[in-house]
Amino acid sequence: MQKKKIRDAIFTVTEERSCPIYNVGDELRVEDLCVVVPDAKPVCMVLVGKLIEVTMKKESFERFSQLGSQHLKFDCGGCEGKIIFQYKKQKGFSTVQMKLLSEAEERRRKQHLAIFFDRLREFQLFESLDDDALLDLAGLLEHKKYKKDKVVLKAGDPGRHLFILLSGQVGVIAHDGERLASMGSGEIFGEMSLLSGEPVSCSIHSLAETEAALLSVKNFKHVLKKNPVLQLFLLKMLVDRAQAMALRSGNITSGMSGELSEISAVELLQLINSSQKTGHVELILSDAKGSIFFSEGEIIHVRYKTLRDKEALFELLAKKEGHFTYAKGVPMELTHLEPLGGFMGLIMEGVQYIDEQEYGP
Repeated sequence: MQKKKIRDAIFTVTEERSCPIYNVGDELRVEDLCVVVPDAKPVCMVLVGKLIEVTMKKESFERFSQLGSQHLKFDCGGCEGKIIFQYKKQKGFSTVQMKLLSEAEERRRKQHLAIFFDRLREFQLFESLDDDALLDLAGLLEHKKYKKDKVVLKAGDPGRHLFILLSGQVGVIAHDGERLASMGSGEIFGEMSLLSGEPVSCSIHSLAETEAALLSVKNFKHVLKKNPVLQLFLLKMLVDRAQAMALRSGNITSGMSGELSEISAVELLQLINSSQKTGHVELILSDAKGSIFFSEGEIIHVRYKTLRDKEALFELLAKKEGHFTYAKGVPMELTHLEPLGGFMGLIMEGVQYIDEQEYGP
């Protein structure tokens, strides 16, 4: 019995219907008895079976290789989703022109990676990633440009991408049309929907001509499965951003942490006071640790080095660099303490003290 031959070929995905793995434009290669899928993506065995079935049938293979990709389509058979793919060309490349075309495509791909890599390496956000991890991330990004005054994200739509701003500026627009904030080069948005699975909460409009790199939900999930370094980096980045947004919106919760460079000590304490929280803030500073204790939003005790209460508080209010963590509850021995004074009066006194220290009485 003559053994059926699995022929080398390249296919491209032309339609995608809730497929959990592949995107439109992805290339699927059959070569050397193997099916090769895009980097950083898992192999779907349903698709593998279909590709092998197609390439093993001599009559159908010869027919679609002669007719070209515009005439015959195949579907994967489906699982929770489905893709439609078409024959692109034989892997062997019958002509010199086809080889040159393939080489040109590979050069464009490398240039695409190089551009993303160089741009991302400039941003502080990606300083902790080594070159290999950053290159892996760059390979999954899509490039998109927006003219001025265009809707980039619409409130209520499902979150499909994480956006990294390469250039330009965008505005965060509330439901009533008010601009809540603006973001520029090196910042990210769209992460809240990826993190929570909820629809986009605010619209994003381009305030100038803008370039962005997009990481799809699908590719985000592949990153989490395949690359531990990127997994830890992206999750930490999203959690940090979520906490920063929560702080700005006035929603502080136990276990929340951050940097004083992102929210000042005064703003942090005002947030706890306005939320009428009972808990404590631990400040990890370059020279020592400080602790501020609250009862229903009022400051009842402060520690910093050998200083206590007001003296300690005023010194801590002046700190601009350091890490903070908020946790609910106070030690039992402090629950009987009265507030050090009215909160706003304390803050104003502390700000005056800082001014005197910097500029003199």
